[in-house]
Amino acid sequence: MAPKAAVLAVYIFAFVTGLPSNLLACYSFLRKVRQKPVPIDILLLNLTLSDLFFLLFLPFKMVEAALDHNWRLPYFLCPLVNFLFYSSIYLSTLFLMGVSVERYLCVAHPVKHKLNRRPTYARVASLIIWFLACSHCLSIVYVVEYLGAGKNLKGPSEAKSEYVCYGNFSAEQLQIALPFRLELCIVLFLIPFVVTSFCYISVIRILTTMPNIKPNKKQRAVGLALATLVNYAIVFAPYNISHIVGFVQNKDPEWREETFFLTSLNTTMDPVIFFFSSATIRQTFIGCWRRLRSSVGLLCFSCCFRAPKDNADASGAGQLSVLNTLDLAGSSTPIPYSKSTISEL
Repeated sequence: MAPKAAVLAVYIFAFVTGLPSNLLACYSFLRKVRQKPVPIDILLLNLTLSDLFFLLFLPFKMVEAALDHNWRLPYFLCPLVNFLFYSSIYLSTLFLMGVSVERYLCVAHPVKHKLNRRPTYARVASLIIWFLACSHCLSIVYVVEYLGAGKNLKGPSEAKSEYVCYGNFSAEQLQIALPFRLELCIVLFLIPFVVTSFCYISVIRILTTMPNIKPNKKQRAVGLALATLVNYAIVFAPYNISHIVGFVQNKDPEWREETFFLTSLNTTMDPVIFFFSSATIRQTFIGCWRRLRSSVGLLCFSCCFRAPKDNADASGAGQLSVLNTLDLAGSSTPIPYSKSTISEL
C-alpha cells in the first residue's frame, strides 16, 4: 500500500490545482453554451462537471487516507463516495473520446460536419455517456459493497477501527467484482482509448499534409492530442490494468491502491485539455493570468514604495522622502509611479 503521506500529497495537489481551474472552466463553458452552444463546448462542460463532482467529494478520501484507509465516516457515505469516484473516472474517458471524435470530424470532414453539426446531438451523447458510466458504477459499487455486509463488511458502529471502505472483499464478492471490473476496463477504457488514439493520430496526420494551416493551429492540435493521450496513459491506464491483472489472478493486486489515487490527477490534466481545445478557455485563462500578474506586481510595488515613507514617519528624524528629494533637487523629470500611473496599471 502506498505511504499515507504520498496519497495525501497527491490528493491535496489535485484539489488545490483542480478546483479553481475547473470552476473557472465551468463558468466559461456555461456562459458560452448559453450564448452560442456548440458540440465541443457542451462535451467539455459535461467533462468539467464530472471533475467537479469528483473534487467535491475528494476531502472524504483525504480523511480516509489520513486515517490509514480506515473508514470512520458515516457508513452510507462509503458507497456514495466510491460511486462518484468511479463514475468520474469513466465519465472522463468517455467524454474525452467524444471530444476526439468531434475534432476528427471537424478536420477530416469539415464541410459535412459543419452542415450536420447540431448541439442536440452533443446533448443526447452527453446523456448517454452519463447513463452508461453511472449505471455501470452504481451497479458494481452498491451490489458488491452490500453483498454480505453482515459478514466481513461491518459498519463503523460494529468494527470502527477495522472497517475498510470497499476493500477486503470476500470470495463471494470477488466473484462479482472481478468480471465486472474487466467489463469496465474493456467497454469504458480500452474502447475509448483506441477510438481517441485513432482520432488524434488521424487529425495530426491530416494537418501535417495541409500547408495552408497556420503553425499555431497545428501546435494546438498536437498539444491537445498529447495531453489527452498522456491523461489516458498515466492517469487511467494503471488503474484499469489492475482490473485485468485482478481478473487473471482472481484477487486484487497489492499495488491496486497506488493506481487508484493517481486517477485524482485527472482533475489537473483536464484543464490542460480545455486550454488546447477551446478558444474560450484560452482567452479566460490568459486573461485571469494577466490580471493575477498585474495584481501581484501592483501589490509588490505598493509595499516597496510604502516602506520608506513608513520608516521616515516612524523615525521622526526629518529624513527626506523620495518625493521631497526630487522637489528640492529641482528635477524636471516626471516622478515615476505616481498615483495616476498606479491607477492606470
